[in-house]
Amino acid sequence: MSQIMPPSPRSGPPSSLITRRHALVGGAGLLLAGCDQINASPATQALLSLGEKATRSAQRLITDRNALAKEYSRAEMSPVFRMNGTRDPGTEAYKALAANGFADWTLSVDGMVRQPLKLSLAQLQAAPMRTQITRHDCVEGWSAIGEWTGVPLGLLLRRAGLSSYARYVVFHCADLYGGKPYYESIDMIDAFHPQTILATRLNGKPLVLGHGAPLRLRVERQLGYKQAKYVMRVEAVSSLDAIHGGKGGYWEDSHGYQWYAGI
Repeated sequence: MSQIMPPSPRSGPPSSLITRRHALVGGAGLLLAGCDQINASPATQALLSLGEKATRSAQRLITDRNALAKEYSRAEMSPVFRMNGTRDPGTEAYKALAANGFADWTLSVDGMVRQPLKLSLAQLQAAPMRTQITRHDCVEGWSAIGEWTGVPLGLLLRRAGLSSYARYVVFHCADLYGGKPYYESIDMIDAFHPQTILATRLNGKPLVLGHGAPLRLRVERQLGYKQAKYVMRVEAVSSLDAIHGGKGGYWEDSHGYQWYAGI
């Protein structure tokens, strides 16, 4: 059900955008908690973080690194795709962007790159797109199947001239949780997986506020809380240590969830 959509004739995409295939998997990730605001006990948090490094390494050794998440037909799509987490960042800066239909919004791609990018929503929408119908799995106990359309993350990283020393991609978002900036991160295996996209559309329509307008991450081999919404900046880094709490994401920093949430 995947397709690469041609760029809009109205404006050309960034040149030399290419992709690479990689994948991840993680059975122990099913024990993770929190694609929404879940308050886990200290004992639960300790359990969730147990053995993360061993699990990630072992599963990548025995798993086909080119494997794709299952894709579905339109007939299998959920009648309603539930919203999770923040429904609206609510900051003054975000309100101003939304009021103008995100015409003034830009995505920054920077960090360990040769040519930092600053792209408008129109430029992203004119770039080569991938459409995929996949299942969102949340350990709150629900799943939903939806059609996502967006720019493959690998295309943007290649276009920006990613450094060979970069190990992670960090997604800085417009929303706040408890006054703390929301962010997430993935490694380069996930970043260049063909199903990892920066989505601008759900079920054929532009993202609404509750689904992360105007841009959200879809990393289809990971659990729901890794699907960062309201993405404003994509930063390539060599280490996560100096970024916020140093564990790679809001939930990882504040609630002890595993950084690797593969399914």
